[in-house]
Amino acid sequence: MVSHPLDITTLPSTEELPCSDDIPVDNEDQNLLPNLLLFSLALLWSDRMDWYFGVDMAVYHTTGISPKVPVVPDAFLSLGVERKKGGKSRRSYATWEENNTPPILVLEMVSHRPNDEYDKKLELYARLGVLYYVVYNPEFWQRDRHQPFEVYRLEGDTYRLQIGEPYWMPEIGLGLGRGRQVIGGIEQEVLLWHDAQGQTYPMPGQRMQEIQSQLIAQRQRTEAERQRAERLAEYVRSLGVDPDNLPE
Repeated sequence: MVSHPLDITTLPSTEELPCSDDIPVDNEDQNLLPNLLLFSLALLWSDRMDWYFGVDMAVYHTTGISPKVPVVPDAFLSLGVERKKGGKSRRSYATWEENNTPPILVLEMVSHRPNDEYDKKLELYARLGVLYYVVYNPEFWQRDRHQPFEVYRLEGDTYRLQIGEPYWMPEIGLGLGRGRQVIGGIEQEVLLWHDAQGQTYPMPGQRMQEIQSQLIAQRQRTEAERQRAERLAEYVRSLGVDPDNLPE
């Protein structure tokens, strides 16, 4: 059977398509962890306008049973696309509206209800051309006979499980791995971006704390210099010299 190229002018726009599949998440981390990655990335790449990170958003594509049937990852990253499409927020992500750019990274988080993360979704994302497929399964990995954190890389048309954590993704310029952070006063495991040396990039809250510490240190240095100048002025006055009228 001869396949014919799809006429994208006949496809619906994202304004006409649902933004998600309306399936509620079954634990709070499915919202929290991807959003932490998004906020961290917005801090890291604040000067870049060529990327988009979606959380629980429908991705429409032409490699499935119908362009109107999306896949909805817990999170995905696309490069070479606008941060704000036409200056506006996206309702959903349709590859035919993004110069046929599929996500370069997809994250799926396994919950107590398995959702084909290790089989059907592997096949789907491979067809879509997603380079990196990450499965995070902190609670049920033994049930599923997998590791808690797995990164798959597309080689040809097949995903290969990668080794190493944090795992460095040169095409993205970031690594991804797990770590423990205090979130809302509670310490827990989260997913974190890393640099090429495996060092963790700070989360937004951490960065604000660093900035505050730097500001406090700067104020302390300024105050110490002011006090030193005052002591020096007092010493000069004790010698009978007006510090405000020193000879040039």
